[in-house]
Amino acid sequence: MAGAGVRDYKRRIRSVKNTQQITKAMKMVAAAKLRRAQEKAESSRPYNETLRGTVARLASVAFDVRHPLLEVREEVRKVGYIVVTADRGLCGAYNTNIIRAAQTAIAEDERKAETGIVAVGRKSRDFYRKRGPIDAEFVALGDEISYADAREVAQYVINAYENEEMDEVYLVYARFVNVLRQVPTVTKLLPLDPPKSEGDAEEGFVDYIYEPSAEDILVSLLPRYVGSQIYNAMLEGKASEHGARMTAMGNATQNAGEMIDNLTLAMNKLRQAAITDEILDIVGGAEALKK
Repeated sequence: MAGAGVRDYKRRIRSVKNTQQITKAMKMVAAAKLRRAQEKAESSRPYNETLRGTVARLASVAFDVRHPLLEVREEVRKVGYIVVTADRGLCGAYNTNIIRAAQTAIAEDERKAETGIVAVGRKSRDFYRKRGPIDAEFVALGDEISYADAREVAQYVINAYENEEMDEVYLVYARFVNVLRQVPTVTKLLPLDPPKSEGDAEEGFVDYIYEPSAEDILVSLLPRYVGSQIYNAMLEGKASEHGARMTAMGNATQNAGEMIDNLTLAMNKLRQAAITDEILDIVGGAEALKK
């Protein structure tokens, strides 16, 4: 009877050890991918900030510019949300936190407008598809995010906004801080509110000569600015995903080790109890023979 219990413990320990090896390998893979994803995310930030400053500078001098992406509509009938999640799970609460941030933003919108979902990643697509139709989906983008992927998403939302299929568009993603911290972020994408140029206010206004005109440059840069915002969000999200998966697999490996220790201790107790029972039986038999 005790032998069967020990065999069961051994089988469970062997199973947990196999799982521990898998989680340890997944942690190492996530760490390697995180390094590359973090480098891409951090290298994209200077370009994004420079483009933001250029758009701000142009907006400050191009007073008469007219562009559909700058048009603020009085009546907001439909609000679109670009929800950037992962294609896979096993990354802790990463996907759940992003979807929760999107759901909170939708619930707190007092205008009660119709909601449109542009799902980037299988997890957001699967979540919202169960709750109704979604406007568009972009899945299976892989670990190497390219600007072409972001441009495809940007082109869809730009067309939807210009055709008045959406009156506002928000971007929901996880901003990468470090391996242990990824901040769910909701930012307004359309209509574009040209960022304020803080440098000019501090250092004094610099009058540039633009060729072609500042208005023409601003109009050509606005779609690229939208694509840059989405691309940066996707890079931040990919780095956050790998960081969350590395942390989750590290915790899983540690938990598996603790489970192995507990199972080994229980198995040894059961084995020791069986040995004690056998010794007592032998001693009892020996005493019976003496009588």
